[in-house]
Amino acid sequence: MALGGFVLTGLCILVIASQSWAALEVNTEDRMEISLGKRAEITCIYKTDMPPSSIIIQWFAKALRSNSYMQRIYYLDNSTTVLDQESPLAGRVSVDNSNPGSVVLIVDPVELQDELLFVCQVNAMSDGTKDDSTLLKVFQSPEVPRIEAVHAGIHIHDEGTSKIATCEVRNGYPMPNITWYRGLTPLHISEGEVGVQNLVTRETNDLFTVTSELHLKVRKEDKDAEFYCESTYFVPEATKMTESPRVRITVHYPPTFVEMSQVYPEGLVKEGDTVEMRCHADGYPAPLLAFKHNGEDIEEDAHTDDQQGVRLSNARRSDGGTYSCTALDLETLLELEKSMQLKVHFLDEAVVVPEGPQVLSAGDNLMATCNALSSLDTNTVWFKNGQYFTEGHMLKLLNVSLASAGEYTCAVSTPALDGLHTEAVLPVIVRGVPQIKLVTWEHMEDVKNSVNLTCVALGYPIPSITWDSPDQQDLGGQSSNTQLPSGVISTLTMKATSVLSVACKAENTFGEVRRVVQIEPKGSGVIIAVLIICVLLLAILGSVLYFLYKKGKIPCGRSGKQDLTKEKSNKDAIIMEMKTDKSDEAVLLQGINGDKKAP
Repeated sequence: MALGGFVLTGLCILVIASQSWAALEVNTEDRMEISLGKRAEITCIYKTDMPPSSIIIQWFAKALRSNSYMQRIYYLDNSTTVLDQESPLAGRVSVDNSNPGSVVLIVDPVELQDELLFVCQVNAMSDGTKDDSTLLKVFQSPEVPRIEAVHAGIHIHDEGTSKIATCEVRNGYPMPNITWYRGLTPLHISEGEVGVQNLVTRETNDLFTVTSELHLKVRKEDKDAEFYCESTYFVPEATKMTESPRVRITVHYPPTFVEMSQVYPEGLVKEGDTVEMRCHADGYPAPLLAFKHNGEDIEEDAHTDDQQGVRLSNARRSDGGTYSCTALDLETLLELEKSMQLKVHFLDEAVVVPEGPQVLSAGDNLMATCNALSSLDTNTVWFKNGQYFTEGHMLKLLNVSLASAGEYTCAVSTPALDGLHTEAVLPVIVRGVPQIKLVTWEHMEDVKNSVNLTCVALGYPIPSITWDSPDQQDLGGQSSNTQLPSGVISTLTMKATSVLSVACKAENTFGEVRRVVQIEPKGSGVIIAVLIICVLLLAILGSVLYFLYKKGKIPCGRSGKQDLTKEKSNKDAIIMEMKTDKSDEAVLLQGINGDKKAP
């Protein structure tokens, strides 16, 4: 019975206590984040059944260290409001209690030292005392990262890692974090490959400056790589990052490949060409290049201006062979060599067999060959007096005649390479009676009544040409002869005042030949035409007069009419006869027949 009484009494006490605990509530935000220099407002909300006159509110600040103590910064009761002036927040702190059930602590501006635990404590007399706290976090965004690469070259054969760049991020809070990148790939610490050394400095303004050095085992591929650092830092309710500019480093490495190639001309090379061969080698600093031809050093005057190749002027076939380029790394003395073959193509002078002028008799045969030594396949074409004759290295002339005489040229070329060309000439002479190929004449414009005559005769022995007139007229004038390989050209300048015939005679030991041309003086054709017109006009006039006479329109005699009989009328007519067997000529015949009576 006694035990039951104790239990009932305890439950009553708990109920009463829980009712009293539930009568007072105090709430603040757990965490508030604010940027340095901004205004922070920390709100404390409380609920109680007690009247405001019975409530005491206090604000305390406590450092985050475990052994730190709470320092009051604000006190409020029914009659008193106190802002503690000894607090580090003095002069920057104020309180807004204008709204019942809440009190707002205002810090403006926020400083780094304000990163504290702010405690709101409410005493409601019989409702008891309660508190709640807010952690104030202060942030300051750092400056843009500054990066500087090592200016000196770094050799890939250096032992261990080498410092390649420094990154500095200044004035941040909390302390920013630095990450290194090569290209788009983040670099992580790896023994013997990647190393990072960070130095953190607390500035006088309590902000952090982080300096980071990147150490790297440099490879050849790093010569083209871009490095940068990335700063990661916190801001209120977020995380941000800022990248530095990209930098490159100077990587020293020996040559790993050498290439020797012909750059000019493109394709095949012939004698007389200017040839340029160049050597391409990697490595930095640029390796020293040395050139050889068939194992012998090439003189420097044959090097290109930039010492990166060889230039041959007026190349000869002896310039062909093996050209090599050796690249020497001056730091490690490592050598790398590459060679190429140069072929200088040629075409020697054409040789015709048999050579020299070939003198043949009519009906003879001639077999001749044309050859030229070349490093390439050749093509041979024969020309006669400049005109295409046949193709192939052999010339065949069967049953020759005087028309076969002439100058035969064999032209040899290389189809695979333009510019290689050679020719040889074979004169062919055929003995026999001369042939006159051409006789022409023309008036001389600047000399009155003068004409130029030209006669071309072929034959061997070379004929002589003379000029004469079949009419035994004295031609006079001046003549000159020009000898050809298989003939002669003769010209004659003379006066021509009337129509005359002129003969060109060509003669040698085998015989002679003549050809006659008729020369008309300038304007003679016009005179003949005028004479013909006059004769026709006179004929027409005579016909008209006779017609009028027959009609009696014209009196005959001195003293009267005279009769005319019509006997033998076929003899009284005027007869006009055109000779059809003579071209371009008309003959007028006129006759009057009849007896005449005495007056």
